[in-house]
Amino acid sequence: MSESVPPVLVFDMFGVIARHQSPESLLAIERAARLSGPRLWRPYWDLRAPYDRGDRSGRDYWRTVAGAAETEFGDDQIDELIARDLDSWSEVDDEMVEFVADMSGQTRVALLSNLPADLAAHVERLHRPLLELFEVRAFSCRIGHAKPEAEVYTWCLERLGVPASDTMFVDDRTENVRAAERLGMAGHLFVSLDELRRALKEPHRATTPRAGG
Repeated sequence: MSESVPPVLVFDMFGVIARHQSPESLLAIERAARLSGPRLWRPYWDLRAPYDRGDRSGRDYWRTVAGAAETEFGDDQIDELIARDLDSWSEVDDEMVEFVADMSGQTRVALLSNLPADLAAHVERLHRPLLELFEVRAFSCRIGHAKPEAEVYTWCLERLGVPASDTMFVDDRTENVRAAERLGMAGHLFVSLDELRRALKEPHRATTPRAGG
């Protein structure tokens, strides 16, 4: 293993290994909801955390979205919304999958992702060979906490059995990377695979844990 590669690499899923929702998939959700713009997407994101943590089912989540949008979704419509939402999170980046497979032969790799239960099961059906590369798979819905909450990182570290200083966390959201750094993990804000490769050529330096994080 190269000296610059940390003992454990912890990856986010969506926006790093898997692709963000495509414009076509977002349009499919809008068609199922019969809504568009901020009226749909503001509650879709603002109300997502309890769904990600496993505190709320898919049906309950979409009912709360409907309430915030001052409308109602029927049961069949909710089934369609759940299906279209899952479809929107289905694509992986083949180059990143190859990179993770390569890194798994050089160091330990883990996955730490905010996923509601419906999506976790969907990802497991579609991408089992990819998931089997990871020694630990930390899904928010099965932990009861979601990034950037500190507990989701400490759960992952405890399962890995390593100190935070032995890890690098790779995520595409600044708030999630900063939360990891507050616990003493090295953080990398993912923009591209090329930038990640460059970061891994630099000496591995974890951050000093900060109080209150």
